[in-house]
Amino acid sequence: MIALKGINQLYGGTQILWDLDLDIAEGSCTCIMGRNGVGKTTLLKCLMGLLPVSGGELWVAGEDFTKKSAESRARHGIGYVPQGRDIFPLLTVEENLRVGLGVRKDKSKKIPEKIFELFPVLHDMLQRRGGDLSGGQQQQLAIGRALVIEPKVLILDEPNEGIQPNIVKQIGDVITLLNEQEGMTVVLVEQKLTFARRVGKEFRLMEKGRVVASGAMPELSDSLIAKHLAV
Repeated sequence: MIALKGINQLYGGTQILWDLDLDIAEGSCTCIMGRNGVGKTTLLKCLMGLLPVSGGELWVAGEDFTKKSAESRARHGIGYVPQGRDIFPLLTVEENLRVGLGVRKDKSKKIPEKIFELFPVLHDMLQRRGGDLSGGQQQQLAIGRALVIEPKVLILDEPNEGIQPNIVKQIGDVITLLNEQEGMTVVLVEQKLTFARRVGKEFRLMEKGRVVASGAMPELSDSLIAKHLAV
């Protein structure tokens, strides 16, 4: 589904990704893991086209995406939930959700009802400004905004950062539903090991801008955790 080959990325004169190779199978839920500063967020931004790569290739479903814009990638069915959520605080919940409609291939102007089935609180707060929502509600809004395009691939960057436990559980349930029942390919950066093991089918461990270990989630051993995740 997704294949990165020899990806290099420079940021402010510093190289962040080094000849990175990554394969993600269609229909998988893959957790990108590693200590702070190893390039996880940079990798997701390269996947979404928010940062240019300085070398290598990115392929999605057999098509070269290396130089496609972020808008083009969204039109091709890649949804993105950034770290920190990045909702529009002065826009209402409804207006935030409608932002994503502009890149739908079918030009639909209707927010999919599925968004409100997954996150009923968004329907209840349609006319409330995004900035007035709690952190957990804002995260639900950010995920809902990404799902408005009905993506084939959903990319999430630390979706549980600063979120209360009951919302963390709900987000996990939504990810599992989208992945297992709807076949959506999910890629997420996740620091919480318990959550990663709960929702993830695959893991990729990063170190110094490279993927250094990968496998099915049950293969994430204590020795790998100690070597690449322990602080």
